[in-house]
Amino acid sequence: MGCHTSLRLTILASGSSGNAAVLATDKTKLLVDAGLSKREMLRRMHAVGETPEGIHSILVSHEHTDHVAGLAQLAEEWKATVYVTEATRGGLERSAGFQPGMQAGLKSGTPDRFALHRVEHFRAGHCFSIGDIEIHPFSIPHDALDPVAFAFRSEGLKVAIVTDLGYLPEMVKQHVRGCDCLVLESNHDLDMLKVGPYPWFLKQRLMSRLGHLSNHSVAEFLREDFDGLCRHLVLAHLSENNNHPEIARMTALEALSSATAGGRTFSGELAIAPRRTPLATIQL
Repeated sequence: MGCHTSLRLTILASGSSGNAAVLATDKTKLLVDAGLSKREMLRRMHAVGETPEGIHSILVSHEHTDHVAGLAQLAEEWKATVYVTEATRGGLERSAGFQPGMQAGLKSGTPDRFALHRVEHFRAGHCFSIGDIEIHPFSIPHDALDPVAFAFRSEGLKVAIVTDLGYLPEMVKQHVRGCDCLVLESNHDLDMLKVGPYPWFLKQRLMSRLGHLSNHSVAEFLREDFDGLCRHLVLAHLSENNNHPEIARMTALEALSSATAGGRTFSGELAIAPRRTPLATIQL
């Protein structure tokens, strides 16, 4: 087998207050979601020795604010091409007060109105490449216009970032097989959510099939469908009010210890993506 390229993943933020990750090879650097302000994005990059230099592409999973809060400013600042589905772009432009015929870019005095300079559209189920990274976007069940998750391949390595989904359909399970690194949502503990401070309508939304994955759902997947092959498993998008990192960790470890899928034992590293600080860079 030939030599693998250097592939690294840095999760800068994961949660309802912001989501962003840098995926890079020796030749290509991508930003996956832009849910932080420019200032906070740069602060977190600096904290882990990352820089914005070389980021010429930003992938957008869906239009919710915690994934796009800094998108317009960062795309403009870095002269980056934004990769987005057509439906998601339409939702972004409507929610930001976009007016047809406006010049692209941030408008002086109206920071809530923007269009994007450089845009490439992709479709779920259709692979495309940026530099030496092959990108496989796939549909996920979430209450957004056209939400996707991403699987990435480069020189025999595979990384998947799968958050913001209410359940794990069979198609999603297929897309995460064979990962060297899997980032998977483990949003809430059902018991904490049920007795927590959220209003009932919001609890219903989070628990719905278009909401967010619970620790229980993740455990069921890890026990029954996970192939156990990855070197790094990261639990992400944890709720601040309805989960705790150690509850998510212990629920996952218990499931992994009793896994029945293929008779494989997970021997990789389990990590929890923090909400307000970056996770140490994962080097593959």
